[in-house]
Amino acid sequence: MPLDERKKNLLKAIIDDYIDTAEPVGSKALVNKFHFNFSPATVRNEMAELEELGFLEQPHTSAGRIPSDKGYRAYVDSLLQIEEISAEEAGKIRHYMQDSLDELTGLIRKAANVLSDKTGYTSLALSPQLHHSHLQQIKILMIEPGRALVVVVLSAGVVKDRLVRIPDILDANQLMQIASAIEEGLSGMTLDNITLVAVTAAAQNTRLPESLLNQVLFEAYVAIKQADNLELYLDGSHKLLSYPEFQDIRKAKDYLNALSRDGIIAGYMSELKDPETETDSADLSDPNAGPDTPETAGAASSASRIEAAGQKGQPSFMVRIGQEIMLEGLNDCSFVTTTYKMGERIIGRIGVIGPRRMTYGRVISNISFVKQTLNEQIRRIACGDDRMEGFEK
Repeated sequence: MPLDERKKNLLKAIIDDYIDTAEPVGSKALVNKFHFNFSPATVRNEMAELEELGFLEQPHTSAGRIPSDKGYRAYVDSLLQIEEISAEEAGKIRHYMQDSLDELTGLIRKAANVLSDKTGYTSLALSPQLHHSHLQQIKILMIEPGRALVVVVLSAGVVKDRLVRIPDILDANQLMQIASAIEEGLSGMTLDNITLVAVTAAAQNTRLPESLLNQVLFEAYVAIKQADNLELYLDGSHKLLSYPEFQDIRKAKDYLNALSRDGIIAGYMSELKDPETETDSADLSDPNAGPDTPETAGAASSASRIEAAGQKGQPSFMVRIGQEIMLEGLNDCSFVTTTYKMGERIIGRIGVIGPRRMTYGRVISNISFVKQTLNEQIRRIACGDDRMEGFEK
C-alpha cells in the first residue's frame, strides 16, 4: 500500500522533530507544533500504521515514536529538503580552502576539517588515488642522530612523509646529498617504475660507505613506494560524544573503537560504488522499499544514493543509515559520502559520520559545496603542474 500524502507529511514532521529534539514524538505535541488540521487521535492512528509498516519504532510502551532505519531511508530518499548554504558561509569555506599552498594532501585535510566544523559531526576523507603518480621531489631531513624524516612530493602536490631510522653517524648535509641524487635521477618517473635498483643507481656517485648508504636508500625507496598508499583523514572524532545517543558508555566505546580501525574504514569507503553512476533510489510509494536488514543493504546499493537536488546532473551522495553500514560499532550512525575528482577522474571520497538523526539537509548542502570547492582547487593545482595533463581526462 503506497503512503498517502497525510502519512508522508506526518512521517516528515516526526523525523524533523526527532532530529531537532532527540525525544520520542507524541501525537499531541506533533499537532501543536506543526498545526495539523486533524486531531491527535487521528495522528495516533496514522503513527500506529506507520509503525506497522516499519517506518517508526516505539522505544517504550508509554513513549512516543522514533524513526526506524526504514523511516530515515524514506526521509532521505523522498522527503528531504536540502538547505541552501549562505553566501557568507560559502565565502568562508572557499577562503579557507584556497589557502592550501598548492599541496593536494593539505587541501584534502582542510576539506575534512571544514566539513567537521560546519556540520558538527565527524568528517572523513580518503587520500587521493592518482595511480601513475610521478615523483617530483624527495627530501631527507635530520630530526636527531639516528632519526630522519623522508618527505616525498608527488605530482599534483601530494606530499607524504615517513619517519625512519638511519645510521647515527650520518649528518644533515650527507642526507641532503643523498636526497638530491635520488631526486635528480628519478624525478619525473612514475612510482610504478621506481625500483630499489633504480634508487640505488641514482645515488651511486654519492661518496659514502656502501653500508651506510644502502640503509638510507632502502628507507627512501620504501617512503617513495608508500607515498601513494590509501590513507584516511579523520577530523572531529570526539564530536559525536556530545550527542544524547552517545551518552551511553557502550555506544561511545563502540563508536571510538570503530574509528580507531581507520584502515578498515578506508577500505570500506574505497569500495563504495560511485554514487554518480547509480540510477535507482528508494521510493516511498512502496512501503516495502528500502533495506530492512544488513544483508539487503549490502546487496542493494540502490537504497544508498540520493541526488542532492533531485535532478539529473546534480551532485550525488551515498547515504548509509544504521544497519546499512556494514561496519561494527557504527550501526547507530549515518554515513554520508561523495567523491571528488581531478578533471573527469574520481580520485577520492569525502564524507561525514553522524547520529542517525543527523541534519541530513544541512550535511548534504555542506558536503556539496565542499566537494565543488575541492574539485575547483584540485583543477587549479593540476593546471599548475605540467605532469598532470594525463589526469585531466
